Amino acid sequence: MTCLNGLTATTKIYRPAEAQAGWQIMKSGIVAALLFLTAIFQVESTQAQVAPSSAELAQYAGLHAAAASGDVQAIRNLVKKGADLEIRDNAGRTPLHVAAFASSEVAVEALAAAGVNMNALENAAYDIVTIAAVADDVEMLKLALKLGANADNITSPYEGTALIAAAHLGHDEVVSTLINAGAPLDHVNNLGWTALIEVVVLGDGGPRHVESARALLKAGANRKIADRQGVSPLQHAKQSGYGDIVELFHSISE
Repeated sequence: MTCLNGLTATTKIYRPAEAQAGWQIMKSGIVAALLFLTAIFQVESTQAQVAPSSAELAQYAGLHAAAASGDVQAIRNLVKKGADLEIRDNAGRTPLHVAAFASSEVAVEALAAAGVNMNALENAAYDIVTIAAVADDVEMLKLALKLGANADNITSPYEGTALIAAAHLGHDEVVSTLINAGAPLDHVNNLGWTALIEVVVLGDGGPRHVESARALLKAGANRKIADRQGVSPLQHAKQSGYGDIVELFHSISE
């Protein structure tokens, strides 16, 4: 204690070791936050799957044009004449990708009957399962899976899966369909996230994300896999204030 004009004051003692420790803790928190924001920015800024533009559609010919318009007879006639089923446009889309973007089930069926590769990836590494998952096109997804497309393909620039993409968007029926088809529950993409992490981190905590999280947890998704900063899906849910999702972690046993 020191006395100044009769007043008592507490003398502050500077301890370099304690200050350094406090700075290290604060710095680690800042780094974690920056890494998280960088990952979010990558998801938002990196070009995702892109449907053919109106200009591209106008320039299509052959199987691409037939697939875009759902012209089954044209597809059959072109196949009989030896048309290349795996022909690519400038974005690496085959006629199958074009049919999936157009949500033309009849075109997909005709191409599958002709022997098209149901698991082809376009230039951004998307297959028709992921295209259907992102579009929330459940009927196309079910048809694709029935015709031989795989639920476990590694797709997108993020080296993820259709399940991760669907969880991110809260496409709950798609999530359930992919789980039932054997999609890998715990695949980790190149952002360090699983489907269970993405349903929280990139979700809005609303009803469809809650149902997507429910489906993942009931299916046995590993809730202990944390992100690169060591934050678990449950911790993310708590930090985001997603009470309904937090409750799922407590009510659904591991």
